[in-house]
Amino acid sequence: MSQDLISKKTRNEFREYFVSKTLREIQMEFDATDVHCDLDYIPQVSGQRRTLVEQYFHTVNWKKWTDVKKVLKVFENVLSKLEGRDENSFPDNNEWAQSTFASLRKWVERDGYRYSDGRLLPVGRNQALQGVADTVSAFDLPELHRQVDRMQNAIERDPGLAIGTAKELLETTCKTILLERKIAFAENEDLSKLIKNTRKALGLVPESVPYAAKGADIIRRLLNNLGTVAQGLSELRNLYGTGHGKDGQSRGLGPRHAKLAVGAASTLATFLFETHLERDL
Repeated sequence: MSQDLISKKTRNEFREYFVSKTLREIQMEFDATDVHCDLDYIPQVSGQRRTLVEQYFHTVNWKKWTDVKKVLKVFENVLSKLEGRDENSFPDNNEWAQSTFASLRKWVERDGYRYSDGRLLPVGRNQALQGVADTVSAFDLPELHRQVDRMQNAIERDPGLAIGTAKELLETTCKTILLERKIAFAENEDLSKLIKNTRKALGLVPESVPYAAKGADIIRRLLNNLGTVAQGLSELRNLYGTGHGKDGQSRGLGPRHAKLAVGAASTLATFLFETHLERDL
């Protein structure tokens, strides 16, 4: 299973910052970014302020980007105030503010985020990958989560592995959807055929678009391109991925090519899963 997008240590450090705030100030910070609060949750911490922060934290799925980015906005606002970008900064306790800012910034950077110009931005995290991880959170798919983690870790260090795993991600996606829809397929079915059968099962074929529909021609072209993405990914994987041995002089592709392959595969996987979830079995 994928790891938390914000570590428990970093969460605890920011929680301790809020101990110096009033309960109303804590509520305002979290409510402003639409983080929900579970007042029925009783955490094993001392003090009203720590308890309230943990009641907000308890509603967050720390593996889901759509949840985590709301909390990052809270942390972003905290850092902005400590840095002096906010009208409610700390003119009477500047030394404490600087020290706290440096400490909190260090912890979020260790989690893979960069604070710059008042913003917290993920470093090296592929957003398309996070999108597919969020979409399939409703499924018990440990293999798919392993594939997401493997691609995320391999994009920069081992582009060939990332490209090979991108193809596996689409294979896992198609097989999962077909199994749930009770549609048979061969275990060694090639990716192009898996994509074709999945598109057909979901009504994502050009023939399913009524001619009277507005933009019908454009929609048909896009649907045809779904198969092109799968075909291109298979060919790229055969040339540069980890699926086959290479001669000693072979040179692989770089991280930018891996990002393209991973992004395309993740976007397609997300689209297929979202369509599967929206349409009755």
